[in-house]
Amino acid sequence: MEDILLTGNRIVDLTFSFALKIIEYVEILEEKRKFVIANQLLKSGTSIGANTKEAQNCESRADFNHKFKIAAKEAEETEYWMLLCKFSRNYPFNETLLNEVKEIQRIINSIINTS
Repeated sequence: MEDILLTGNRIVDLTFSFALKIIEYVEILEEKRKFVIANQLLKSGTSIGANTKEAQNCESRADFNHKFKIAAKEAEETEYWMLLCKFSRNYPFNETLLNEVKEIQRIINSIINTS
């Protein structure tokens, strides 16, 4: 799946495309009856983009930073679930998604550090 150019805002578009890829990956996990991790990944992996999008219409600089800090925490959690899949036996794993979440983390942390 290609990254989607939705808004022209790199992090918003990147996290939206990532959320769509997470949905597809979760469907694979569910087909293999890996429901617990699938559910956790669905929530954390899509929350990154939701908080990034919400930050675009924040009420203040503090609110902006808060939304991005939540997105950073969700990205960390998503990385954790992806690593569990990587190192657990009988779990499908997607290296590309792990690399994407790491890139998203770098961008989000840069945004937090410069705002």
